Amino acid sequence: MGKALVIVESPAKAKRIGALLGPDFIVDSSIGHIRDLPRGADEVPEAYKKESWARLGVDVDNGFKPLYVVSSSKKSVVSNLKRLLKGADELYLATDEDREGESIAWHLLEVLSPTVPVKRMVFHEITPTAIARAVEEWRDLDRHLVDAQEARRILDRLYGFEVSPVLWRKVMPKLSAGRVQSVATRMVVERERARMKFQSATWWGVEGMFTNADAPAPFGATLVSLAGTAVATGKDFNDEGQQTGKSTVRVLGEEEATSVAAALSGQSFTVSAVTEKPFRRSPAAPFMTSTLQQEAGRKLRFSAQRAMQVAQRLYEQGFITYMRTDSTTLSGEALSAARSQAKEMYGDAYVPAQPRTYERKVKNAQEAHEAIRPAGETFRTPEQAGRELNGDELRLYELIWMRTVASQMVDATGTSAQVRLVADVPSGVAQGQEAEFSASGRIIAFPGFLRAYVEGEDDPDAELADREVVLPALTVGDVVDGTSFDPGSHTTQPPARYTEASLVKAMEELGVGRPSTYASVIATILDRGYVWKKGTALVPSFTAFAVVGLLEQYFGNLVDYGFTASMEDDLDEIAAGREEALPWLSRFYFGTSSPGVTETNGDSRTNGGAMGLKASVATHLGEIDAREINSIPIGIGTDGEPIVARVGRYGPYLQHGDERASLPEDLCPDELTVERAEALLAAPSNDRVLGADPETGLDVQVKAGRFGPYVQLGEVVDGGPKPRTSSLFSTMDTATITFEQALQLLQIPRTVGKDPESGDDVVAHNGKFGPYLKKGTDTRSLTSEDQILSVTLDEAQALFAQPKQRRGRTAAAPLRDLGPDPATQLPMVLKDGRFGPYVTDGTTNASLRKGDAVESITVERASELLADRRAAGPSTRKKATKKAAAAKKVAKKATKKTTKKATAAKKVTKAAAKAASPAELD
Repeated sequence: MGKALVIVESPAKAKRIGALLGPDFIVDSSIGHIRDLPRGADEVPEAYKKESWARLGVDVDNGFKPLYVVSSSKKSVVSNLKRLLKGADELYLATDEDREGESIAWHLLEVLSPTVPVKRMVFHEITPTAIARAVEEWRDLDRHLVDAQEARRILDRLYGFEVSPVLWRKVMPKLSAGRVQSVATRMVVERERARMKFQSATWWGVEGMFTNADAPAPFGATLVSLAGTAVATGKDFNDEGQQTGKSTVRVLGEEEATSVAAALSGQSFTVSAVTEKPFRRSPAAPFMTSTLQQEAGRKLRFSAQRAMQVAQRLYEQGFITYMRTDSTTLSGEALSAARSQAKEMYGDAYVPAQPRTYERKVKNAQEAHEAIRPAGETFRTPEQAGRELNGDELRLYELIWMRTVASQMVDATGTSAQVRLVADVPSGVAQGQEAEFSASGRIIAFPGFLRAYVEGEDDPDAELADREVVLPALTVGDVVDGTSFDPGSHTTQPPARYTEASLVKAMEELGVGRPSTYASVIATILDRGYVWKKGTALVPSFTAFAVVGLLEQYFGNLVDYGFTASMEDDLDEIAAGREEALPWLSRFYFGTSSPGVTETNGDSRTNGGAMGLKASVATHLGEIDAREINSIPIGIGTDGEPIVARVGRYGPYLQHGDERASLPEDLCPDELTVERAEALLAAPSNDRVLGADPETGLDVQVKAGRFGPYVQLGEVVDGGPKPRTSSLFSTMDTATITFEQALQLLQIPRTVGKDPESGDDVVAHNGKFGPYLKKGTDTRSLTSEDQILSVTLDEAQALFAQPKQRRGRTAAAPLRDLGPDPATQLPMVLKDGRFGPYVTDGTTNASLRKGDAVESITVERASELLADRRAAGPSTRKKATKKAAAAKKVAKKATKKTTKKATAAKKVTKAAAKAASPAELD
């Protein structure tokens, strides 16, 4: 009798489940999806290459039939699974129980074509009991979930392949658009726009310290009114710095506040009012995906991606339940485990008589999984888990454990109090006016769940409000003494930038995307350069402004929050079997009406989905003015002329009339005021025209660029060819370089001559690692940059005749010693490498990113960079090299077989595939 074959997604999961199932089962993994839409022209089967829809990988005219291909990297996986299936008497598809997992299971079924019974095996935790139950309680494949995931994948492909090329033509090559990533980028840009428009307001206040004979310690209070009129606070001003509609509010200036503070010093105050009321605070619900990402960001400083990668490992090792869920409910056994552990650790008084339940209807909720909690019928404490876990895994497990146990504990209770104190101002500008101060206190009578866990806040002031503040026992008519008074200036603050945690929260509230994709979406907009980090804050690039501006103006529905959320609703309807995928996709792509949205204003520019994506792109492409889209108004200069920031193919720059200046890479858009722009434009520059090129008549210029000084032939023209440039030698300077030297530099790479044996050109280059010679694929280093211009063919041949020697490298001293990594305890140092500064712990290297500075990078930020790099797996540089080699091979083959026009089309198709890959577009 044969064995049962169980297929899961990952090797780690297979190893764990295999150990639990025993010798009667063979457990192996598919390592994710085994097939997908083709990512490039080279993956399209020969039989389909001439089809008009081949570039999409979806036959839009034949029921949106997708073309699935098994990638070369997965062919060996498929072969192995087929081999194992031959000896099996039944097949269990044990992929995750969500749309993605159901889709993987369906693809396995389609590719493997099993002749033995097939059973869908589902579970939410990897424990002996759960796995045994899953084997017994199998089900059939849910085709509705498969259809919903397939519709999502096709939708993302259509979006990416149609819209991304618009960005390449009108903004910059290699950009990408995506159904969720573009909306997330818009959210970050809109927040920065609000900061740019923000006008601060300033007001003054007075803080006092008071005491009386019964007070154990002085207590503080704030001036709230003078002569019966409320004193202004930050909430009395709008974002334009103007006072809001409350005309009775009194705005104190420095002189008045200082005078009041001085006059009140040593005065006695009377208690005019005492208000007390009980408060009760309930514990937060157990974690679901989005709240886990938020809290891990606040408390552990994890990025969303890092939180999910660590949670994945905990799940696969059997420590927590499935980490992609919209549910806050706990199973009966989990409720019992949490309540028992709370009683054991804190006592009976800390556990309510009945289990707490958390019914929460989540917008666009997917599957009703259990909440994220410790796995098993009894929970391992962090101390017990620490025998097998450490670093990030232990920290995240402890967070999940604390949250789960606290969710089954009683409320925290206590009393909040407010005291009002009054006295007449004896002298100064407010003489004779009654000054009223207010003091607030908070006493926690019974801590309840707070003994186990306190939820974090995105707003530090909100966290301060939860602290216990003790006031003395006071009654109306009591007298207290004002011991000191301090006037202080206050300024309104612009809206806070999003952090990863607050962006996840906002996306969830808007119904944009799925919690399971938030981490990959944020990682994508960071990797694409649309957003960069300044500390934990997410800052949009100027490129993001241009992209979002284009999409808002010409494809408004595609970045509309309501429209994007409605698409998620429709996908839920497809998953539930109440909506069909085919007509929905047809409406989105070909038109008639948008899925889930009706046209309200008849304007296809703001309701692009109403006319259909295909027609919308065709209609608006010719209307888009690239120069207008890539211009971000900054303001009017002192000379009355406008200053704009523009996005060019070589980066963002300022333009003011004929003046231009590059923008610093680490400059936040809201910091680019008119004053800052004029300072950048006025900064001294050695940019100048050296003369006219004798061959072309174009100006030869020397410029200071982001990567060092260089010479340039001609000007940058929008839509025109890239001007010829060449970096200055390290011995040259922009102030002293001559016209003749510039002409010589513009000849680099310089052809030295032809090799008489091979016929290959011998060319002298100036590369990132120094000067060198190249002949075919063979290279030799030169000893100085001057040799690039002087080396002869005979000298070059002599160098190539010698064995190739590797350059000796002496390990440089670290730039900074950062101390031990909080996650691994390995020593971290900051070093300078070939590709710039990086942090290393001896086992992992991570380059600093935009916004990170050698002088100011913190231990926490260095730890985060290393953790993200470890989680990313194999070197992305190696992957990029392999991709480049494959692309070169395909391009060479295409050149021999096709015309120049066809080759260019294939390059566009390949770039579209790269921009529209699943991890990038959701």
